[in-house]
Amino acid sequence: MQKHLSFDDIMMMEKQNRVHFVNSLGGFKSVALVGTVDVLGNENLSIFSSVFHIGANPPLIGLIFRPSPPERDTMNNILSTGFYTINHINEKIYRQAHQTSARYEASVSEFEATRLEAEYKNNFFAPFVAESQLKMGIAFKEKINLNINSTTLIIGEITDVYLPSDCVLEDGFIDLEKANTITCSGLDSYHKTVQLDRLSYAKPNQQLSSILKSEEY
Repeated sequence: MQKHLSFDDIMMMEKQNRVHFVNSLGGFKSVALVGTVDVLGNENLSIFSSVFHIGANPPLIGLIFRPSPPERDTMNNILSTGFYTINHINEKIYRQAHQTSARYEASVSEFEATRLEAEYKNNFFAPFVAESQLKMGIAFKEKINLNINSTTLIIGEITDVYLPSDCVLEDGFIDLEKANTITCSGLDSYHKTVQLDRLSYAKPNQQLSSILKSEEY
């Protein structure tokens, strides 16, 4: 038996229930740690489940920020310095990653508070997470204010990528499971994944085939 909820039903939910419900509706999501540092050298690390692909040429990635207040140290650092990192979360660090969602003061480093290691690579301005298997250096490109709910879209260009060499297949596809990347649903549920298949490029009137099976031979 299916349950039906109308817009009015959703809006009448208790606030926290509505937050959990709507955040779960979109299904499984990317979850990552965003590393920044301000102009005074104060490091910041924050978990985001709103990381999404925008384009490959040039390589662009997006982040959604909830309305302020409270003050968004990560966004302030991105806008003032122009650089940040996006670091995949793995099974070993998901609890520490979740803890970064606590509202620490701007002067407190979430790296230190959660005992994650800040790693600076090749003179990139912002810190990476040493424990992350797949990490990206990002240059800020555009800020878009979404008037419908006062959120903000930050778009960045991927300038550097670090990942295990055996995770990149011949066609460029990244084996995220080999990198131990996890996913999330809602605001607080973390999941491992199991790959079902990779399928061939879809064309009208042409049967799909398994890329995985062809890779086996």
